[in-house]
Amino acid sequence: MPPVKSLDKISEKWARVAAVSQPDYVDGIQNPRADWAQQTVAAAANYNSGVQKAIQEKRFEKGVTSAGTSKWQERSLAVGPDRWLQGITLSRNAYETGFAPFRQVIERVVLPPRGPKGDPKNIQRVAVLADALHKEKLARLSQ
Repeated sequence: MPPVKSLDKISEKWARVAAVSQPDYVDGIQNPRADWAQQTVAAAANYNSGVQKAIQEKRFEKGVTSAGTSKWQERSLAVGPDRWLQGITLSRNAYETGFAPFRQVIERVVLPPRGPKGDPKNIQRVAVLADALHKEKLARLSQ
């Protein structure tokens, strides 16, 4: 049997080294060895193959079952709240850019007349809006 350090020592070193590697992370993004977009597009077939294999092997369900609700809650509460505010703050412009075309669709939609409260015709108003938004989404996906 080969000698191996204790799990405690391995995890301690990982946490210590990873904690100070943020500059390496930033440098890797700023100075990639190859263009990210080109390499990612070139790997699409491999990605699709891997996803299909994961679906066939039900890896998603197995991972969720293995983790359980308590791990999801624990990890989400440990890291999520701080990331939430930072993510929202940094994403405002991207949100605005991404939502703008859908706002325009909503603004242009001509809804059928509103009926009395509880009238089934009112659902048609929702359907008209949902259909228009779905068409916009599909049009954007095909670009």
